[in-house]
Amino acid sequence: MEENTTTGAEALAEGVKGRADAGAVRPADYASLDDDPTAGLPPPAINDIDLVVDVPVQVTVELGRAKMQIRNLLALSYGSVIELDMLAGEPLEVVVNGCLIAQGEVVIVNDRYGIRLTEIVTPAERLRKINR
Repeated sequence: MEENTTTGAEALAEGVKGRADAGAVRPADYASLDDDPTAGLPPPAINDIDLVVDVPVQVTVELGRAKMQIRNLLALSYGSVIELDMLAGEPLEVVVNGCLIAQGEVVIVNDRYGIRLTEIVTPAERLRKINR
């Protein structure tokens, strides 16, 4: 019996050579990027905000907060006053889904209370507060 003395690397090289003989090797053919600057880019997407404009959110205007004991809470009656942690004239906070987005002042429009926005929190500030 004849012993096979070829190494694995030699066998691999012979196999590659055999395939190269079977078909001509040629470089890949790519389209020129100079012809169309948008070639290869995905089609323009619709405005991303359009995807979420109909999503309902909870908007809250906070006048202030107070901590009290349950006995004091149970003692409240009609006409009781709860002292809040905000001073009169301080800006109110506009909170959307638990995240502060603006501050403003109270206004009265047609016998209803409203809020006039005086400061919008920047996205960078919102992210900074979330990361705390």
